[in-house]
Formats: sequence, structure tokens, C-alpha cells
Amino acid sequence: MRHDRLPDGFGVRIDPRVRAFSGGRILIGGSPARLLRLAPEAAAMIGDGYLEVTDQRSATVARRLLDSGVGNPRPRLLPSPEQVTVVVPLRDNAAGLDRLLAGISEHHRVIVVDDGSAEPVRDPERRAPVTVLRHDRALGPSAARNAGLRAATTDYVAFLDSDVVPRTGWLEVMLGHLSDPEVALVAPRIVALDPRANALARYEHSRSSLDLGRREAAVRSNTVVSYVPSAALLVRRQALLDAGGFDEDMRVAEDVDLCWRLERAGWRLRYEPAARVAHDHRVTFRSWFARRRYYGTGAAPLAERHAELVSPLTLPAWTLLAAVLFGTGTRLGAAGGIGTLFAAGLRLRRALTGLDNPNRIAAIYVTRGFAAGLWRIASAVCRHYWPVTLLAVLASRRIRRVALLLAVGEGLVDWYTHYQRDGLDPVRYLGFKRLDDIAYGSGLWLGAYRARSAAALTPVLRFRMG
Repeated sequence: MRHDRLPDGFGVRIDPRVRAFSGGRILIGGSPARLLRLAPEAAAMIGDGYLEVTDQRSATVARRLLDSGVGNPRPRLLPSPEQVTVVVPLRDNAAGLDRLLAGISEHHRVIVVDDGSAEPVRDPERRAPVTVLRHDRALGPSAARNAGLRAATTDYVAFLDSDVVPRTGWLEVMLGHLSDPEVALVAPRIVALDPRANALARYEHSRSSLDLGRREAAVRSNTVVSYVPSAALLVRRQALLDAGGFDEDMRVAEDVDLCWRLERAGWRLRYEPAARVAHDHRVTFRSWFARRRYYGTGAAPLAERHAELVSPLTLPAWTLLAAVLFGTGTRLGAAGGIGTLFAAGLRLRRALTGLDNPNRIAAIYVTRGFAAGLWRIASAVCRHYWPVTLLAVLASRRIRRVALLLAVGEGLVDWYTHYQRDGLDPVRYLGFKRLDDIAYGSGLWLGAYRARSAAALTPVLRFRMG
């Protein structure tokens, strides 16, 4: 049977953003936020916020904490790094390959898959053996990764693109997660290789689409970390083989598709920002803009495979209704918006029965939920739906004022959220952010046009709380 319990010694630490009530028997947190009720015995196991697996009962509680998103894993067992094969897919990047191999331990077997390079890759000079496989014509990164996956014989495979350089300890930090027998994939944080080359490099240092941030997380669809990029991955080899590997018909967003297929098959996936891999970002404007637009075209083929997960805007119905009512700018609209939030708070309050001061807690979480919803609306208006926003701006002075407020406000909040000490000033950051959104949104609409389908553009409303 595939699903085994967590091993003894495996730890779970309650996320610092989670709030505990009623003596630790009720936990609120996770992504999306949820309320978790624990039996008194289970709450007692957690104690000061840490649970160590010692038997079947503690293993069951630990699994529930992990799956609800309120707890983060603290594994103690570490599979041997010698059980890992590094697979490097590349095409026409011999210099990047040399740089990458210099950063990989000599103890690891490396498989390089040359995907139709104009100048075939020669066997690199390295003390440890490097196997070079070659496709005579380019079949795409998915096919290259699958070829390396099939050629590997170890339990685990690390995929590294030829334009990355792993930082010290990257593999060991991720390997511990695979001591959980239900984890199939772990990804590191992708940081900039050269964060100061020019202004665009400094923007990418703060806002690269490959960098998923400082906070560890479970990787789940429709959450803050809904996928991880394939530039650097550590996987359980048999799990990927059973899933069919990467979809070779996809030349973009194949990493998103893989994450969602593994999730659907019942596997757990983790994002581990303590492990870091540096990426050689595109920092000339033309190549950067084209790459962002290319990423946008991936939504349409994803929608064909995962229609329910691809929507650029997923909101509770009450959030959208309240936002529209407030957006009218009228007294009647404001009264309607307040009434909508009040009704949502009453519904949430029913779920909080048994907590101390449930009215206050309901008010706090409804306010947070509404603020998060406004953020998603503002982001979608400026990014995914910017062509529609542009038409509306041309037609209405009121919409023009609202759109300008959203574009500036969302951009400045984004700058503050992703602030780096050596990053850009807010004005230049805002300019690059809006260009970033235009590029991605253009690709999104182009992909939908090519597919003759609006599935990747359709918003989704939820009509249930939580």
C-alpha cells in the first residue's frame, strides 16, 4: 500500500500565522484559511506548538495538521544524497552546463539530456561520471526531463535546468521532506543569480515569477503556492513514472500540470524556501517581455486539462458583491456593501460556536477575507483582464479614476510586499510591474484565442463560506 504513516521522530511545527483558541483545541489558519477542531488529547500532544511522531495516534494527528495547512513539517530522517540522480535538460547552453556542473557535488550521478543542440554536448570533464543523452531534434523540455527520468536508477531525481546554480545545502534541506512517504515532490526557492546587473535585474530579484517567496508551504491548487517551477525540483522517481512524467505535448506550464496531476493522484508536494537555487534571469527587455508573454500562453492548454483550477480570479460571491456595491461610490451602495459583509460575518460566526468572543473573531476574518478579495480583484483587473479594463477606461471617466487608483495602489502594495533592500524604488518597480502584467495578460488572451476557448479567462465564484 502506497500511503504509509509518518515515521517516528518526524516533527510538525504549528505555523506562526495560525491562531489558537479554546486552549489549543481550535486552530484557525492555513491557505485557504480554515478552522480545525482538535480533540483535547490531540491538543495536548501539540503542547508548545510542536508535535513529534512517536506512535500511530501522534502520526494521525501530525498528518491532519499537515493536510490542513496549519502545521509545517520538521523531518529528522534524511535519505542518503547518494540516492539522488541529477537530470539536466538543455539546448544550446554549454556555458550554463559547465557553470552548473561546477556547483554539483562529485558524489552525484548526473544525466545530461541534450535536446537537439546545434552543437552536440560533449562529455563534460568531471571526476564523477556524467551520462549524456541526445535527441537529434528538439522535442521540448518535458521530453528531455522524461528521458533523464527513465534513464535514472536511483529512488530520487533532482531536475536542474542548465541556467541555474544550486546554493550550498540545497539538496539536503529538501531531502528530509521525502522521509514522508506521501511526499512526491519538493521544490526550493529560486533566487536571482545576478540581482544587480541592471534595473530589470533588480526588479526580477524582487518579483521573478520563479520566486515563490520566503514562506514554506504545501503546494496545492487554489492556494498561495499552487505550483512550483520546474527549473529546480526534487522528486520521488517512481511517483513521477506512475504519473506518466511530464506531459510532452506541453511546451509551457508543464510544471503546473505535473503538480496538479500529482495532487489529484493523492500525493503531497512541498515548497522549501530554506533550500535555494540561483537562476540566470532574462534581464534584457525584449527577452524578458517575450518570456512573460510566453508564460501567459500556458493557461489555455492548462484549462483543457484542469478547467476547474485555471481561473485567473476565484472569489467568494459575497466578496465580489460587496466590492461592486462599494465601487458604485453611492450611499446606497456603501450601505449594501456593509450589509453584505455583516451577513457574511453572521454566517462565519455560526461556525465559530464554542470560541471565546466569536463575534470579534468573525469580524476580523471577514475583514481579512474581504481585503484579500479586493487584492485579487485589483490584480486581475491590472493583469489578466487588462484589455477589458482598457476598453472600460476609454468609455467611462469614473472607471478611469477607479482603474488608476487600483493600478497605482496594487503596484505600491506589491512593491512593499516584495521589498528587497537592494531592490528598485517604488516608481520604477511600479512601471515594471505594469509592463509585467501587460506581457502576461497578452499571452493569456493570445493563448485563449489560439485555443478558441475562454476557459482560461472565466472567473469562478464560490457560494459557500470557507
